[in-house]
Amino acid sequence: MKPDMFERPVSILVGLGFPGEIRSVMDAYRLLVEWPAPSGDAAHSVALKACLAALRGEVEAETVRGLFVAFAERHHLLAPAIDARLPIAPAFEIGTVPGTAAGESSYGTNAKGDHHA
Repeated sequence: MKPDMFERPVSILVGLGFPGEIRSVMDAYRLLVEWPAPSGDAAHSVALKACLAALRGEVEAETVRGLFVAFAERHHLLAPAIDARLPIAPAFEIGTVPGTAAGESSYGTNAKGDHHA
């Protein structure tokens, strides 16, 4: 593994909420350089300085990862973790309401076309 690679990537939301992964110090550095940070944004400044120090070999990649995660949390960039253990919601047929009897639509007509009383 390269010395600037993170042990685990940092999943962030980019663009219109699409997930992306920051896998290395260089990935983090590129994002931070392009980030429109206002002056006084301490999380941005610290993370950027850590990236530069790591690129010079003065700081370990995992230190940068921790500071980058703090920056991403501060700016609500972290992608929500997806738990593979969660069950997937069942698919529903179009025109039916969950919890209604089979063949019964949400419009009060059953599959045969008979109206309910």
